[in-house]
Amino acid sequence: MHEVIYKLIGRKITYYRKLRDMTQIQLARRIHISVSSLSKVERGSYNNNIPMSMLISIAEGLNIELSSLVTFNDEEKKFNGGN
Repeated sequence: MHEVIYKLIGRKITYYRKLRDMTQIQLARRIHISVSSLSKVERGSYNNNIPMSMLISIAEGLNIELSSLVTFNDEEKKFNGGN
């Protein structure tokens, strides 16, 4: 179940980043992490453990509430389950 949550979080980060016309490089620089780390988070493969501090930084870098990254509706859950 945790893997599904990490993938959902990653998809949301990608969604909000693209919504703001930002590249991974731009966001990574803004929040002072490597592009590689951001890429892994977006793919849901960041060692199956995303530090809370990183999630907070990502939310701040995207100018969104942290809760936007970690709450999912039924449709989002179903969409991920099909992959």
